This record gives sequence, C-alpha cells and structure tokens, in this order.
Amino acid sequence: MDFKDSTKETILIVDDESSIRQVLKDSLEDEGYTVFLASDGHEGIRKINELRPSIVLLDVWMPGKIDGIDVLKQTQDSANETEFIVMSGHGTIETAVKATKFGAWDFVEKPLSIERILIALKNIRSYREQKSEKNILLNRLRSDIAMIGHSESLVQIKQMISRVASSESWALITGENGTGKELVAQNIHYLSARAGKPFVEVNCAAIPDDLIESELFGYEKGAFTGATKTKKGKIELAHGGTLFLDEVGDMSLKTQAKILRVLQENKLERVGGEKSISIDIRVIAATNKKLDEEIKKGKFREDLFYRLNVVPLSLSSLRERSEDIPPLLSHFSQQIAARGGYEQKVFSELAMKAMASHRWPGNIRELKNFIERVYILTPGSFVDVHDLKFAGLLLSEEVAGEKQQKEMNFKEARAQFEKDFLKQKIVENDGNISKTAETIGLERSYLHRKIKLYNLDLS
Repeated sequence: MDFKDSTKETILIVDDESSIRQVLKDSLEDEGYTVFLASDGHEGIRKINELRPSIVLLDVWMPGKIDGIDVLKQTQDSANETEFIVMSGHGTIETAVKATKFGAWDFVEKPLSIERILIALKNIRSYREQKSEKNILLNRLRSDIAMIGHSESLVQIKQMISRVASSESWALITGENGTGKELVAQNIHYLSARAGKPFVEVNCAAIPDDLIESELFGYEKGAFTGATKTKKGKIELAHGGTLFLDEVGDMSLKTQAKILRVLQENKLERVGGEKSISIDIRVIAATNKKLDEEIKKGKFREDLFYRLNVVPLSLSSLRERSEDIPPLLSHFSQQIAARGGYEQKVFSELAMKAMASHRWPGNIRELKNFIERVYILTPGSFVDVHDLKFAGLLLSEEVAGEKQQKEMNFKEARAQFEKDFLKQKIVENDGNISKTAETIGLERSYLHRKIKLYNLDLS
C-alpha cells in the first residue's frame, strides 16, 4: 500500500521500548513524516507541549508514575489540535474505552502492524481535510449571509442570534415580507453546533394544502397513485439539523395538528407507512402574520404557537431603520458588481439621501432588487437622482433633492455640481488623481485642494 504522498505532518512516538521507537521512526520517515521520540510519559508530555505535534503514537503501559492514559488526561486541554493513536501489548476493551474517553483517535494492539498504523494516519489526514473544507465553506457561507447594518434594532437582533445559536432552543421570527427572516434563521443555524448538518426550508404558503403532508412527512411506495418509490419528507431530511418553517401562519389547521404531534413526540410516520421514524431536529419558524390575532380568529393553534415561540425575534421594517440603508446599498452594490462583472458604481449624495428617505414597502428584498435594476439600466459609473427615477423609484420633489436645488443660491448649486462632477471623474479614472486632473484640465495641486474642500472619500 502506497502512502508516500501522505504528508509532512509531525509525529511524536512515546514508547519505553527503544526498538519499537526506532522501527516506527524509520518506517514513518520513509513515508514522508517528520518524527520525534520520547521514552516515557514525562518526556512525552513535555514534548507534546513544546512541539505541538500533529499526531502522537502513544504506548499505554510505560514504567514510572505516568502511563499513556495519564498523558492523555494531562494534555487534553493543551493539545486539542493533536490526534492520539494509542498502542498497547495488553489490549483490553476497558483500556480502549478509557483511551477513547480521553480523546484517543484510534487504538492499535501490539505487535504493531505498520500498514495498520499507516491506515489510521491516512484516516486522520482525510478527516482533517474534510473538516478544513467544511470550515472554509461554512465561513464563506457565513460571509454571504452576514447581516448588514448598525441600527439599534439590528444590533439587538444580532445579539439575540448569538445567544440563540449557542443553545438548542426553538425560535419564532416575525416581521414584514422582505425584512430578512430567512437570513436570521440561516444565521442561527450556521452559527450553531448543527452548522454541518442540513438546513431545510419549508415554505408553508407555497405548497398546496393537499401536498403539504407528503412534503413534510414523506411517503411510502404505493401510498397513492403516482407514488412509485419511497420518498423522505422535509422533516426527515432535516434530521440532525434545522427545519425552517417559513410563513408558518399559512399552514392549515389540519396540518398544524399533525406537525404539532411530530414536534412533541420527535417521531413521524410517512404517508402510507406504519413504522415510526425517530427524528432529531431544531425548529425555527417565521411568519409575517400576527399569530396572536390568528389564534383569536381560530386560524392558528394556540398550543403550536407556544411550542414554536420559545425565543421570539421581531424584525423591524427597513423604513424603521433607515440608517441601515447606506451600508446595505454599499454591500449590495459590491455583490452585484462582482457577480455581474460590472464596474462598481458611485451614488451621489442626493441619490443616497433619496434612497434613505424612500419607504421601501418591500423592505431589504426590494432594495436589493432595485439596486440590481440600477446597475442594469444606468450606463455610467455615477448614479444620480435622475438615474433612480429612470429605474422606477417614485420620489417627491423634496426627497429627490429638486426642491433643495431650487432653493440653492448660485454659489451653493455650483459647489454641489463641482463636488458630484469631481467625484464621478475620479471614479472614472480609477482614483488616479494625476490622470483625473489631466482629463478635466486642472492643475493636480488645484484638484487636491478641491478634494480636501469637498471632503471627497477616495477609498
């Protein structure tokens, strides 16, 4: 078996028998590993703390006061990035269980098989690669689902997410359409211990009532006409992870009763099935409806409401936190430019004020879609109020800045024009001041004075 492409990782061998240490050292160095040696438990602990090896091959039975199990115990906290393979010539199930309890990756009996050890090392490497890839993907995903803004209400929601994510508690998210309820649910899931498990979304409003049971619970082959094979439902697919019930207020009373039973018992039966299937899920629900009012109308079960509403999170509309619009605009602008291959656009101050003053009835979703439309419809790299109007944003005279412009004196209007003009030209020339000065026919030093006067941000 060829493992020569294996690694340059460091291995520490802790064993009181010099012949075993030497044979292992020679064999593992031939496979490309860097190998260090320790002859007893004391030296093993010292070298583990000094060298921080990737892997330790550790003998259980060694003379002296510190044996292999003691080494595991004493290095549990300091060597959390090190994997241990425990070796013993007196192997018992009890010893193996004890070693595993204190963090050993594997247990190998003596006389040692080099091939068996190489397989264990290969498995460790494979596990680490998968773990690293998963962490990279999770970090990228967490970046994609970042919650942008610094308003007081958003800061409070972020704090709540942090607390909820570290627990196993269920949550009910309320807010208008487009406020980011799914984003909050994703943040809770991907910041939790369940991050590596499925996040399964069910849009309760989008699934017809006659199909929602089979979608949620799955079905057995032959359960109904067209059921040619067994299919797992959304709840079963979420096993180990998070089930996100979006627009839960639109679920029928009949389905509410069935799902309540599943959530209480942690068991389900597929449609047409007789066998109970155990499930382990965390439930996060969301709705744009006021469920307390739906309960009074008899449209939502009170017992299901209290089952879901362990931690309530209420999202503010975008018009209630307009200070978040500039950072959201910047964030979406960068995303759209990068993904669509556009040059990133600069929005004038009046355009920024106009967008911050708009009510955005569709909230963040509407804002994002509108910015994308601006990118498509605006040919230049500079976006002003008239570009927003052309893209379909309805603005009053005052909001659009037209009233302010009418009330400006000549000097103020010229200054505003100069500021917007210079900002646009600097962007067009990729921030190159010399090139900008040459293009517009100004001395470089004079342009610098104007930049300082208007406090233009060149970042």
